[in-house]
Amino acid sequence: MKSADIDLFEKLNAQLDGLHQEISTLTRKSPNDAVNAFKLGLINTILEKCNELLGDDFRPFSDFSVFQLDAMPSNSDVNFILSQYIECAEQFRSDNIFVKNGAWFWRVEDSDDETRRTNIPKRFGKK
Repeated sequence: MKSADIDLFEKLNAQLDGLHQEISTLTRKSPNDAVNAFKLGLINTILEKCNELLGDDFRPFSDFSVFQLDAMPSNSDVNFILSQYIECAEQFRSDNIFVKNGAWFWRVEDSDDETRRTNIPKRFGKK
């Protein structure tokens, strides 16, 4: 990955996590309520950027790109989709990192610098 792609991934991943936490809270309270247009617009912006970065190989669903504003999905629908994007983003990250001397680093295409550290993949961090 290029350094700029890593920067973008880290930002999008943080945004996905934040959106997921927010929508999860709403889902626990009112799973069938519709997400308002303002929130849906922000969510779609993040999903569009994720789709571009993840590409066809890592997108969760080939036939889904963003929510339709006129359909107004429920909190639980949005929560489900965000969960899938988070899992696929983690797979994308796992495929672009390596371990050296017990530390995890990004594979950076446009630099010989191996100091771009990251966290252990979630699949290895779970006990």
